[in-house]
Amino acid sequence: MQFTKTTEQDSSYDHLEKMSVSELLSNINAEDKTVAFSVEKAMPEIEALIKQIIPKLKSGGRLFYIGAGTSGRMGVLDASECPPTFGVSPDLVVGIIAGGDGAIRNAVEFAEDSTEQGWRDLEEFKVNSNDVVVGIAASGTTPYVISALEACNANNITTGSISCNHNSPLSQTSQFPIEVIVGPEFVTGSSRMKAGTAQKLVLNMISTAAMIQLGKVKGNKMVDMQLSNNKLVDRGIKMLMRELNIDFIEAQSLLETHKNVRSAIQHYTHGNKAHK
Repeated sequence: MQFTKTTEQDSSYDHLEKMSVSELLSNINAEDKTVAFSVEKAMPEIEALIKQIIPKLKSGGRLFYIGAGTSGRMGVLDASECPPTFGVSPDLVVGIIAGGDGAIRNAVEFAEDSTEQGWRDLEEFKVNSNDVVVGIAASGTTPYVISALEACNANNITTGSISCNHNSPLSQTSQFPIEVIVGPEFVTGSSRMKAGTAQKLVLNMISTAAMIQLGKVKGNKMVDMQLSNNKLVDRGIKMLMRELNIDFIEAQSLLETHKNVRSAIQHYTHGNKAHK
C-alpha cells in the first residue's frame, strides 16, 4: 500500500546549523504549538478507543501499549505512571517495547523489524480477549507493532493504534486507529519531537480518562496515589485537610494510620456517623 509519510518529509526549515540558539528555540516552539491542534482533530477517534478500553478494564481486563523506539518509550512511560498516580496494580496497564526493557535506555538494533517478536512479547503476559492492545508507531509502518496487532485481531483481542501518518498500514490493521497528523518535523524525520509529543498527549488522555471512569479520582484529586515520597505525603495531608476540614495534625495522623487518602476519608466519615 502506498501512502505519504508526512513524518519523513523535509522540514519546513533549512540551514538549522546556521541558526542562533534563540532562533532554534523559537522555531521549535512554533512547531510544537501546532501539536495540540492536531490532537484536537483526532478527538473522535481517541474517544472511540477509550470507550472500548473502559468496559474491558472494569470487567477485569488489561490495557497494553506496544511500540518501538520513542513510541515504545512513550507507552512504557504512561503505563509506569499509572500505579503511583492512581494506585492501580502494575499489571493493569502494561507497556511493552521492542528489544525489551533495555531498549528504554539504549536502542536495540533491528528490534522493530521483527514480525514475530511482538506477539511473543504479548504472549508472555497471557494476553487474551478480555484485554485491549494499543500499537504505537509514529510512522505507522513498524513491523514489530503491526504484526502484534494482526495476531491480536486473529485472537479476538481488541486493538487500537496511535500513529502520525494518514492511512498507514498500522491504521489499516488496527480496529480503532488514532491518527494525529503533525506534519514534517523540525529536524527532518526526528519523530521524537512533534510526533512523540502528540503520542504523549494522546496517552495522557487515554490513561487519565480511563482511570477517572474507573473511580480512581475524587473531585479532582488523586485519592488513590501511592505515598512514595515526602512530597506526595504532604499532598495527601493537604487533601485531607481540605476534604474533611481538619487541621494538619489530625490529617497527618489519619494518613499515617490508613496509608491512603481514600481510606482515610472513608474511615473518617464512617467514624463521624458512628458517633451520631
